[in-house]
Parts: sequence; C-alpha cells; structure tokens
Amino acid sequence: MRDLVTQRKFMNLVIWVVLAGMAFFGNLPIFILVYAFLAVLMILRTLLGRALKRTKATTIIVYLLIMVLQFSFSSAVIFRHHIYFGAGFLSRVLGALLVLTPLLAERMLIIHQDTDFYLPSIREAATLSFSEFNSQKEGVIHYIHELGKVKKAIAVDRLMPLFTDLKRHSSMRYINGGSLTESYFDSVVATMTDPYIYLVISNTGSNASELISLFTQKQYNHASLSFDRDLQTIISYNGGENVYPPGLNPEMVTAFHQKSDASVLVYRLPTTLAQKQQIADKIREINQTGSAYNIIGLVVKHSLRPNIMFCSQFVYQMLRISGLTYFTKADGNVKPTDFIELDYYKKLDFCYEIKF
Repeated sequence: MRDLVTQRKFMNLVIWVVLAGMAFFGNLPIFILVYAFLAVLMILRTLLGRALKRTKATTIIVYLLIMVLQFSFSSAVIFRHHIYFGAGFLSRVLGALLVLTPLLAERMLIIHQDTDFYLPSIREAATLSFSEFNSQKEGVIHYIHELGKVKKAIAVDRLMPLFTDLKRHSSMRYINGGSLTESYFDSVVATMTDPYIYLVISNTGSNASELISLFTQKQYNHASLSFDRDLQTIISYNGGENVYPPGLNPEMVTAFHQKSDASVLVYRLPTTLAQKQQIADKIREINQTGSAYNIIGLVVKHSLRPNIMFCSQFVYQMLRISGLTYFTKADGNVKPTDFIELDYYKKLDFCYEIKF
C-alpha cells in the first residue's frame, strides 16, 4: 500500500512538472505532441479496460473531439500574437491545464466502471483467434462508423462557425430580451382553447446539433415548445440564427432544414387552461427579464443564473413549473430524447412527423 501511495505521489509530481514546463517553455509543437500523446494513451487505456462497448465508443469519441479542440484552441488562441504583456504566459498556463481535460472526461464518463488498465502478455496476444476477431467485427464496424461521424462533425468548415459564434454567447449575464413580441403573445392567447401543449423534438443537422450528437449519441438533439399544433407559436432556447442574441427565441420550422435527412417529431401533452397560462406567463417573464443560452451548461450541467438555459432544460422547466412533468431528472441533465424515451406512463400522444 505504501509503495502504491508513493507511486501515485511520484506520478502527480511528474504531471505537475510537465504542466509547469509547458507553461514556461512550451511552444505549439510541444503542446500538440503532449495533447496527441495523452489522447493516444487514454484511447489505449479505454480499449483495454472493462467498460461496456458503448461506453468505450463514446469515451473514445470524446477523447478525439477533445484532442481536436485542443489543437484548434492552441493554434488559434494560445500561440497567437498577444498585445498585452503577460497574456502569452497566461495563455500557456491555460493550455497546460487543458492537458487534464481527457482525465476529467474519463472520470465523468466511466467513473462507475471497473476499468483496470493492463497490457496483454505476448502469450495472450498470440492466442487471439480468428473467430474471436470475427466476433468483434460488428464492434469494429461501429467504431469506424462513429469515427466517420466524428470526422464530419469536427471538420474545419463546421467547427470554425461554432468558434466564431462563441463571442455572441454569455453564460454569466442575460443578453437576450424582448425577442418575443406582443403579436406573439396574442397568438398564444388564441391557442388557450386548445387543451394541449406541444413538444417538438428535431434533428436539424446544424453544426451545433451534429457536435452535440457526439456526446448524446442521439439522432434528435433539439427540443422546442409550441402552444398550437401547427407550430405557429414554437419557441425554444437557441442561437438566434444571427437575428436575435442567443437565448429564448421564436423559431420557424423551415430553419430546421439544415441537412437532407432533417426531421421533426411533434407530440402533444394534455394540459389545463391554468397550466397552459402558467407556461405563457413564465415565458413572458423570461422575455422581459432577459435570457442567454447555457452553452457551458451543455458540459457542466449547471446554470449560473435562472434564465440561462439550453433547449431541453428550458422545455423541462416549463413542464415542471406547470406541474406537467412525467419523469424526474435534474434539468441540467435532460436531453431532448428524454421527453420521448422516459415517457413510461404514455403521457404523450404522437401527432406527426415532418420530413424535408
């Protein structure tokens, strides 16, 4: 036990020495080599661990995505020309700390899995039969397919608009207010005789949606709310499509058509007039107080202020305040597909699907 503790202390010391060296003396090639080396090491560790295949696949995808983001961040931010004195050093410190990101991801994704890391002996490696390899064929094909999705989602032409768009966001303060007009609320009032609220789950194909799908492993990655069946009052938390600031915004179904196989699923949930009015009142309050899209919450699952949310978090909160929730989950952990998959009591009625 004492030897194990000593080894851990030594490894921690080595890690901090490496991080300090990167912060003081690192350059772009060194940062990229360290990022790549750790990514390969973590992928190997995952492959030889004992986690479920799906967990392994998800974890490997996350490591690859983190590595690409580290490469992009280091070249675009850390080693750019800095005007202010000391900014370069502070950037390198941040870049050095980013080395720990895969370790944090591992802890989040497979903390409950027994993933002891061991290398097979030469004898064990030599006894791998063709039948054993063939039995893993489907898994290999799945990994190749997932890597293809990763390559597509993290292509430069997809990532650059996302990085450029980050400057429009704020996870600390409200930046959106009044995007819903009085004519919108007049339309909501006209729907009050409709005894349903409508949940809209969409597969849009947007750059953000494709990137989120790498983490959720789901096809549908956006959730919206509508007061009417024809979706004339559809709203959600989104990026604003460069028309409004990110936050609570009206939506148009035609904007969901961002890839050839985009689709929209529409469900209805029975509600009373009082419950529907509660949701409308809360939306009006958010519209007046202000809002922002919870882009950091997609990772940390937490909001710094009440009206800073992402799409599924918003829909779940609207159902919760009106007493319409039919499953229990922390709102920061709710995925768009949860509204369908966790409907154990069959509260939802399927209305229709839109295919473009």
